Amino acid sequence: MSVEAGGNRKVPTAVAHGGLIGRGPSGGFTLIEVVVAMAIAGLALVGLFRAGSTGLFAVDSATRVQQAVERAQSHLDALGRAGAIAPGETEGDDGAGYRWRLRVRPLEARPAAPQSEPGSAMTLLDLEVTISWRAWGRERSVVLDTRRLGTAMATR
Repeated sequence: MSVEAGGNRKVPTAVAHGGLIGRGPSGGFTLIEVVVAMAIAGLALVGLFRAGSTGLFAVDSATRVQQAVERAQSHLDALGRAGAIAPGETEGDDGAGYRWRLRVRPLEARPAAPQSEPGSAMTLLDLEVTISWRAWGRERSVVLDTRRLGTAMATR
């Protein structure tokens, strides 16, 4: 079907109705097309939110691990500054949700020098610092383990 458009020229009907073939004069979308478009948009948004939350979780986890390592290094640095190191375990609260545990075990003792005082010995110590915290419903921890040469106090 065609419509006369001035002169002797005929314009197709689809062009006369805004260029939409098969839509009729209104040119709108059907309800099913709108529902499908909304479902696709919803799925895309869910994917974006998941990616964003996964990224936030990774950043938080990395930050907490870095803080725990720094706290463990601080405990190792402070150990032995006040004198001899006593074998055994100590623990405490480190603040901001972190807990610490320090374990000291002597591995081997040898006399410091032949002319040294009796009972004075250099000892190889195994030091282990554990920093733990609770995040995202799970218990997390970082363990630093090292050895240090020093004079160990006898345990009582």
